[in-house]
Amino acid sequence: MDKLNNKKNILVIGTGGTIAGVGIDGKTSGYDSAQIKVDNIIKNVPNIEKLANIKAVELYNVDSCDMDIEKLVNMACYIEEMAAKDDIDGFVITHGSDTLEETAYFLNLTVHTNKPIVLTGSMRPSTAISADGPFNLYQAVALARSPEAEGKGVLVVFSDAIYGARDVIKVNTFKTDAFNQKDMGSFGYMRDDKAYFYNHSIKKHTINSEFKVSKDMKLPNVEVINYYLGRSEESLKHLSKIAEGIVLGGAGCGGASTKWNDAIEEMINSGTVVVRSSRVGNGLVTYNNKEIFKQGVYSNSLTPQKSRILLMLALTKTKDIKEIQEIFNTY
Repeated sequence: MDKLNNKKNILVIGTGGTIAGVGIDGKTSGYDSAQIKVDNIIKNVPNIEKLANIKAVELYNVDSCDMDIEKLVNMACYIEEMAAKDDIDGFVITHGSDTLEETAYFLNLTVHTNKPIVLTGSMRPSTAISADGPFNLYQAVALARSPEAEGKGVLVVFSDAIYGARDVIKVNTFKTDAFNQKDMGSFGYMRDDKAYFYNHSIKKHTINSEFKVSKDMKLPNVEVINYYLGRSEESLKHLSKIAEGIVLGGAGCGGASTKWNDAIEEMINSGTVVVRSSRVGNGLVTYNNKEIFKQGVYSNSLTPQKSRILLMLALTKTKDIKEIQEIFNTY
């Protein structure tokens, strides 16, 4: 991409989702996602070409529930390759909202660049009244060209807010203001095409991350299992036979029954790594001195789904539970 009129060069990567969805004219529900090519999405955003020189590539066109680890590995490798080019200044990824937070965190840990990487999407299909996709995409491009976005890790723009990949989480099933950062708050706001930052993450990410993936790399299998009142430990024991690591979506501060705790201790002793996270939306999952390393790794403030991402990558480095706990403290 050549520099034109001193504008930044932004690569927009399409992956599908609701922003590419089509349904009954005017309706916000009952649509089919991943129907429109990313080039056509961009064409429907007024004045977006005034923000930057935009090039688009369609990496995937899927519902975000059909994203998988293989696709994420290939995406990370592609962005890393493109980020090395002098004629690309930043990236925007259009993505379905359901698993956007997992993709954002994976890229935050595996792409080594200070160039802005911004994910966005929509809660309404392109055919809905007041579709939110065009404005979200407009603001994502505006953020990706912004010098203030450099070095802040992978970012998410949704409904005028800027979020960091580590802590962003989907909190509503249908409202356009569907994302939040739990206790941590947003990084800032977008007002039209201007970014206003007030916070940033102090956790390691992108350029400082120790994790690296390569094309066709197979990551360790990590499963997530939620605890609920009275649940049998048999399902937990079954997962230990097929997974190198297990994330527990526990009650409260990662808690479970005595039978589950006994089973977890046995699994840890036999070499399966267990991470304790929580089904609760806010707060920390931490240990006390009596429990440390007997009952697993503690997820800090990561959700179960993001704990899975980090554990998969951690297992490419070590299976030592103390070292994995330090990784969770760091990232």
